[in-house]
Amino acid sequence: MLKEFKAFIARGNVIDLAVGVIIGAAFTAIVKSLTTDLINPLIGLFIGKIDLSGLVFTVGSAHFKYGLFINAIINFVIVAFVVFLLVKAINRIVPKKEAEETKPVPTPTETYLAEIRDLLKEKS
Repeated sequence: MLKEFKAFIARGNVIDLAVGVIIGAAFTAIVKSLTTDLINPLIGLFIGKIDLSGLVFTVGSAHFKYGLFINAIINFVIVAFVVFLLVKAINRIVPKKEAEETKPVPTPTETYLAEIRDLLKEKS
């Protein structure tokens, strides 16, 4: 079982995924800082509050922190946009296989039928 686990971990896809997760976590920290330290103060200038995370409304004893939710939405939009740009750039770099290049290999039955067809054409 340990040998199978080593083979699984050593595969390229798992290592690529691990690198992607680590870079994604670091990138998320950068985006969170961008949102908290740069975008929120800019939005706060127009709303009148500097810190959006402090926006709360209370109903009874429940506190709804909608400012934190706004921060999370801004973070998500930024990360989603950057991932979109990354995928778009990768799609430009990696060539697509053309349908003409990947012609299907005929089955033995199709080969025999083609030979029979050719023989019948010769006799006619």
